[in-house]
Amino acid sequence: MAGLISRSAPCAILVVLCTVVPILAKDYTVGDTSGWAIGMDYSTWTSGKTFSVGDSLVFNYGGGHTVDEVRASDYSTCTTGNAITSDSSGATTIALKTAGTHYFICGVPGHCGSGMKVSVTVAAAGSSTSPSSSGTPSSSGTTTSPAGSNVTNYKPSSNNVPDSSLGINISPFVAIAGTCVAVFVMVFS
Repeated sequence: MAGLISRSAPCAILVVLCTVVPILAKDYTVGDTSGWAIGMDYSTWTSGKTFSVGDSLVFNYGGGHTVDEVRASDYSTCTTGNAITSDSSGATTIALKTAGTHYFICGVPGHCGSGMKVSVTVAAAGSSTSPSSSGTPSSSGTTTSPAGSNVTNYKPSSNNVPDSSLGINISPFVAIAGTCVAVFVMVFS
């Protein structure tokens, strides 16, 4: 009996961790109840928020708008047509899978210049960082998520499997859950 109790304690800890870790990820609705719209001040919206790998941005908007992830230089100049990813479904969820600054604009001409642009600085999972800002990127025009890096393209209208540099694209939460299941099987086998 004592052996069973000593073997089940680590398993109980793992079960708690497996249920708590996914809860740590947050979904942020861009613009809160106003959504993704012309005339919003997204710098104010991002102030005080800390974004981490594993969080998601939820864009809600009506017809006639897009959500385009762009490079820093296109964000600064509101240049459309060079999107890394683009969606116009009206309900776009972007998983923040990599640390660094991510830039989003509405790709409809004139909308970015009217305020439909937001940048978020994403911290590595488990690290603490200062809150994100939506200001203009530095004059260097560089970003930690240029095309060709390990940014996963989100295109809800396609059935393509996202690419990754290692050929493996797995969420940290899926990895933790898999580890929990493996340990559970080992302990109770």
